[in-house]
Amino acid sequence: MLLRRQFGLALPGLLLAPRLASASTTIRVMTSGAFTAPFEILGPRFTAETGHRIETIRGPSMGNAPDAIPHRLARGEAADAVILARGSLDGLVRAGLVRAGSERDLVHSAIAMAVRAGTQHPRIGTVEEFRQTLLNAASIGYSASASGVYLSTELFARLGIAEQMAGRARQFPRWVGREVANGVVELGFQQMSELLPIPGIEIVGPLPAPIQRVTTFSAGIGAQAEQPEAALTLIRFLASPASHAVIRAAGLDPA
Repeated sequence: MLLRRQFGLALPGLLLAPRLASASTTIRVMTSGAFTAPFEILGPRFTAETGHRIETIRGPSMGNAPDAIPHRLARGEAADAVILARGSLDGLVRAGLVRAGSERDLVHSAIAMAVRAGTQHPRIGTVEEFRQTLLNAASIGYSASASGVYLSTELFARLGIAEQMAGRARQFPRWVGREVANGVVELGFQQMSELLPIPGIEIVGPLPAPIQRVTTFSAGIGAQAEQPEAALTLIRFLASPASHAVIRAAGLDPA
């Protein structure tokens, strides 16, 4: 609710197309969790400005979950626009599932760590402090998408603690912050924008700079899009400077 209040300010200059009710269409958008918070605000504003309705389908950018965006497209689900991690988007272009040349970077997203509200904030200012915090934690949660893939397949090994993490780190398909708030895990890691809206948690901070992984989230038009022109209008809207205040308030940086 706090984010919604922050985003409630009017954004001048968002008019990218005239509102033509007779030309109204429904744009089917598949988006990953990292872009959910700003999209929940910008999507309705786009509809108000253009008359185009949006049908939103959410799923991870990658991973083996059946609702992951690449899996959805591969099994024939339709999408006019997709918003997901750039690496995954590039893979979809190579696979012929997203139109080559339609790619547009939207935001850069950093990984953050959260704890349950009211609990002590461990020190993570340096790489060694971060490493020791992980070793001291009884349980750790990470996502099934870009941030979690990085932690589980690269960062733990880089820190020399992959073996220790095997018994205490768990992957969750969606909102890791909820597992932290409910006391399921002591520490939670996910994109900053996916942690900020979750009640009952406090964000300790981003990962230390030397081990941070900033992910670019980008948009593209589905190869089988039924509304490609409307999808392009939406992508331009999301990438416009007038959307930057909403994006920054969600813990993201405009691309």
